[in-house]
Amino acid sequence: MAAAPRLLTADEVAAFGFAEAVDALQAGLADRSPHDLDPVARSAVALPGEPASGGDRELLLMPCHGPEGVGVKLLTVAPDNPQRRGLPRIQGTYVLFGADGLTPRLLIDGAALTRVRTAAVSALATRLLSRPDSTRLVIFGAGVQGAAHAAAMRAVRPIEEVVVIGATSDSARGRALVAELCADGLSARLGDARALGEADIVCTCTTAERPLFAADAVRPGTHLNAVGSHRPAMCELPPELLGDALLAVETERAALAEAGEIVRAVQSGVIGASGFAAELSALAAGRVGRGDAEQITVFKSVGLSVEDLIVARALADRLQDGGA
Repeated sequence: MAAAPRLLTADEVAAFGFAEAVDALQAGLADRSPHDLDPVARSAVALPGEPASGGDRELLLMPCHGPEGVGVKLLTVAPDNPQRRGLPRIQGTYVLFGADGLTPRLLIDGAALTRVRTAAVSALATRLLSRPDSTRLVIFGAGVQGAAHAAAMRAVRPIEEVVVIGATSDSARGRALVAELCADGLSARLGDARALGEADIVCTCTTAERPLFAADAVRPGTHLNAVGSHRPAMCELPPELLGDALLAVETERAALAEAGEIVRAVQSGVIGASGFAAELSALAAGRVGRGDAEQITVFKSVGLSVEDLIVARALADRLQDGGA
């Protein structure tokens, strides 16, 4: 009989360094064609219950296969969990099967894997597109992904100053993140969109349905990672910003289906319906990059199941090599 799969807790996943995850993602994505990036469609199942202000309750099913093996992520989304139950908004499990015998190898905390994977993908884009001397970071959103992006950006760029823009000017989560960053030796403070005037890197990690700032607030040379919006009705960035920037996405197909910024930019004629962006595999392979120091670069992410698979396999390899 095959051995029972190993269970990886959230703490064990958190111990996996962002630099390791970024390296694994770059190697895994550079070897794939865009058509192989998301080989199996994900599905969302609406669940019974009263809709919360942050959206409906859902079960998300995200399968994937590749040379790393076979994986599936099962997540539940309950927007009212934090306020009503003291539980995370997103919970779930990831199952990794080996490539040869299709034997279950790992059971991974799904929310923790998503946290690491999402921020690591942004960090990969930041490594490939931002100016190497970027030291000033602005983060919109002080939740799980805001905190993860603060750590991930530091893994690829020499960040010294961080401005956190929370849901309110005195956000409790914002204050907590600022305190954590200050304890790590960074210069950090709460702020507002005026901080964009001095930012080198901007990360938007919110559930906004309309742009968080005006396009002319972004200074030349800035790199932006937008990860919060993953439905056509959601939008963190002003669509007009995308027309003049070097725009990168995981795949054009996924972005057109799920990214509100992309949908609105196409509808308004700011960008075309095809050939509008560099795809992540081309970035990872070094075929596309920043043109000059003044160019604004934007990475709009919606998340792909292949990214989970690559990071899950890297976790499995780390365990096999005695790294945990």
